Amino acid sequence: MVYLLCIALFCVGLYGVVRKRNVIKIIVGLIICEYASNLLFILVGYRMHGRAPVLGPDVSFENMVDPLPQAMVLTTIAIGVATTLLLVALAIRLYEKYGTFDITQIKDLKG
Repeated sequence: MVYLLCIALFCVGLYGVVRKRNVIKIIVGLIICEYASNLLFILVGYRMHGRAPVLGPDVSFENMVDPLPQAMVLTTIAIGVATTLLLVALAIRLYEKYGTFDITQIKDLKG
């Protein structure tokens, strides 16, 4: 059930990317897609009543949470922040040059 909610959240973000004409709304749609994929990674690694993956001399491996999805999400968060900053910088430059965030108006303008 929770996986379906992640897919629904991803579809909401994808709708924002595909159907919207405002650059800011497209960026927000991409951010929503990124958060949905991060949530899916975390849910894949989740284990009910799981223990932290800290090993010791008398620790067994049973019911331990997988640390790999958590590490992957930390990496995707860092990459996502850099990508978002780049997209916002490009949006600001588009607004300075054309005076609008609307893609259809930018496409029609020359120069």
